Amino acid sequence: MSIILKKTKSDYIVDFFIYASMTLFGLATLFPLYYVFIMSITPIAEVLRNGGFVIWPGEMTLEAYKYIFSSDRIPNALKITIIVTLIGTFLNLMVTMFLAYPLSKKFLPGRNFVLIGIVFTMLFSGGLIPLYLIVRATGLLNTIWALIIPGLVSSFNMLIMKTYFENLPDEIEEAAKVDGCNDIQTLFRIVLPLSMPIIATLGLFYGVTHWNAYFGGIMYLTDRALMPIQVVLRNMIVTPSVSTELGVNMSELQQLPPETIKMATVVVAIIPILLVYPFLQKYFVKGMLLGSIKG
Repeated sequence: MSIILKKTKSDYIVDFFIYASMTLFGLATLFPLYYVFIMSITPIAEVLRNGGFVIWPGEMTLEAYKYIFSSDRIPNALKITIIVTLIGTFLNLMVTMFLAYPLSKKFLPGRNFVLIGIVFTMLFSGGLIPLYLIVRATGLLNTIWALIIPGLVSSFNMLIMKTYFENLPDEIEEAAKVDGCNDIQTLFRIVLPLSMPIIATLGLFYGVTHWNAYFGGIMYLTDRALMPIQVVLRNMIVTPSVSTELGVNMSELQQLPPETIKMATVVVAIIPILLVYPFLQKYFVKGMLLGSIKG
């Protein structure tokens, strides 16, 4: 027999404060994105009329977006960022997977020594100058590989994936071995299909990291044609003249203030990630429950 519990007055009060707090937190999180978008489509006359702060524009214009796409700078930077994100995330996942799977096996000779070395890299590093010297010595300067290879694997993400592999039932892999699968076949046919939540989660981590990265572009790239969107956006913020960074005629900027151009560029830079995340959200939530396979 089921028991139906009626909410008391105090329960409703607690629920109200919980929902009110969540609503306020959500608005505080979304408002900066909303404000950036609104300012990017608001005519300059209305911005000036309202003292530079507009919640909802009376008129809308896409002149800022037409302006930034009138130059090849933003489309080319987006192309570079997409290429680096796709190739980088794929290689990140492959290397992380091939490192985590054998280390998840306790019978692997030298396993503890390798794990200690990996954890050591999380606490100590060689420093920025040695890293730059290695990138230069390997011929990666002024190539998109300089944005991918130095951060090919994250020790933290590898340990998360290793933990996930360790929580998979041993009986599944033993059954695959009985059916004649070797280690590689077991990995690709059995383990990976069962590991889609963690793969999607780490893929999202790696992808967002690549998309938002700008420091590598500043350090290793001098060719403007290879700079990703975040480097271009950073240069637009620190450069006095936006038109100089975009390489377009200054006369076209007469009716568009630099801040509007910058905000339109920010919107262009964040939209792809916002569009991808909903498709990975269900895997992302599952991937956080690393210990849910074994009871």
